[in-house]
Amino acid sequence: MSKDTVLVVDDERNIVDLARLYLEQEGFQVETAGDGAKALAMIERQMPALIVLDLMLPGVDGWEVCRRVRATSDVPILMLTARDDDIDKIVGLELGADDYMTKPFNPRELVARVKAILRRSTRPASSDKPLQVGDLVIDPGRREVTVRGRPVELRSKEFDLLLALAEHRGLVLSREQLLDLVWGFDFYGQSRTVDVHVAHLRHKLGDSSVKIETVWGVGYKLVTD
Repeated sequence: MSKDTVLVVDDERNIVDLARLYLEQEGFQVETAGDGAKALAMIERQMPALIVLDLMLPGVDGWEVCRRVRATSDVPILMLTARDDDIDKIVGLELGADDYMTKPFNPRELVARVKAILRRSTRPASSDKPLQVGDLVIDPGRREVTVRGRPVELRSKEFDLLLALAEHRGLVLSREQLLDLVWGFDFYGQSRTVDVHVAHLRHKLGDSSVKIETVWGVGYKLVTD
């Protein structure tokens, strides 16, 4: 698959055809899969630039596909769900999805989200110089984080969120500001996305002297003990 290839994974033929039509009109190469097993096989052969992934797939469902992909790759994932339940969206984000859409959707919005996610995923870090806060060291160039020399495994957006908080350490950032800094001004998600990623970061940082403090009614800030 080329660098501009989008893999659309959905068992509804009309959804696949609609997504293909609008994405190809914008210059993307589109590959498709009707079930999770086929999608995983295609991804194993060659990783696409982005995956549009339906949750309700026959056999291997979208949650499991996302889980397996995230075990080895940070390729952007846009999840599709036929239900408007928050739990589907939250679980998808917790598994590492970058964004989500509820079906039925406007195909122009799908294209806009795909473009926005790809812009964010290729945006360079503000600086490659390692940043130290307390016992935490963040290396933007290597995209590595350590606590007292111990590596901390973070997903792509978890890293970006931690870096944004560290670059503004001591300052309170609202959820909207964090969405802007980490996901981009044109992110279509809700502020709950930030809460989910903050919870993951707190767990992974463990007993670090660096804490993410909640400022109720406002947002979050990075502080040290």
